[in-house]
Amino acid sequence: MAALRLAKLGACRRIVRVQAALADLRPSEADMKILVRVFVGLLTTLAVVAILIAASLYAGAARPEHPVGFQTVSVPNPQGKPLQVAIWYPTASRPGFRLVQFQPQVLASDGAVAGDDLPLILISHGGGEPIAGRADSALALASAGFVAAAVTHTDDETMDHRYVAMPRWLTDRPREIHITLDYMLNHWPARALLNPARVGIFGYSNGGIAALISLGGVPNSAQFPARWARPGVPGSSIPLSAWAHDPAIKAAVLAAPAADFLFAPDGLSRVTAPVQLWNGTIDRIEPYEKNAALLRNLLPRPPELHLVPGAGHFTFVSPCPLVLAWAFFCTEAGGFDRAAFHRDFNRSVIAFYRRNL
Repeated sequence: MAALRLAKLGACRRIVRVQAALADLRPSEADMKILVRVFVGLLTTLAVVAILIAASLYAGAARPEHPVGFQTVSVPNPQGKPLQVAIWYPTASRPGFRLVQFQPQVLASDGAVAGDDLPLILISHGGGEPIAGRADSALALASAGFVAAAVTHTDDETMDHRYVAMPRWLTDRPREIHITLDYMLNHWPARALLNPARVGIFGYSNGGIAALISLGGVPNSAQFPARWARPGVPGSSIPLSAWAHDPAIKAAVLAAPAADFLFAPDGLSRVTAPVQLWNGTIDRIEPYEKNAALLRNLLPRPPELHLVPGAGHFTFVSPCPLVLAWAFFCTEAGGFDRAAFHRDFNRSVIAFYRRNL
């Protein structure tokens, strides 16, 4: 019994010591006030930062000269996941502030389409590029009276790596452009306002390859290993029937097109549509000498060439909002003014389409 009493007494003492230790850990009233002030300060700072970012985006939002509507649609894709298509178009509806991914624009979300006999421009983005990268030119086109439909290709590295292999995207992209065109002309609710004889295409980087294939180009599969040096890349196993061509597309603008050597020696012999070609003199990703310069010889009809001094590969991506000025795809070398360039660039693109559609 004495031993049991001693054990209980020891246990009680240990409990008392633990309680005393916990009491020492419990913050004092003064400590609690400091913690509350720190927490409130953090919340206030975060709120101020959020307000400043929102104000910066609103102040920097692209405002078109004429009202522009915007909508996104999901288009069935028989050979893969549905295609997400962003559409900018003329409207008489009242616009408001909207973020197109990270691009702030003044748009009428799902506003009514205005006009008649509207020309259609299909847009094919670069590899891994979000649709926001094309938002600047799409907005300018819609303000000028065009309908701009930008498809998010299934090979987009930021979306799904399963579509990047083979290179499967070489055949998928033109097919997805064809699906988008078919939707716009035959299923889009405002299709009656489009003129199917006035269809053009805009392709940036990898989108330039897709645009050339859509115009009738056929890549030379023997050239594939030079671009994709990995096992499983076919040498000559892609049949001609795999390449989707769209005779309805009457003109093309290509900005910093990629891997143009894939069409050598005669893969563009059937491309007769007018082409406006853009490249930067300091493009290190798709240098002019290895890409656009080749197109000048491969295309039966000489393209309208614009070689931009001081421009790099990402110069043709939409100007970035201030909050993204640090991003690698937003910076320019030597003080090049991307926003000023895009104003001239968009005017030239619009004028080209007006002459040729």
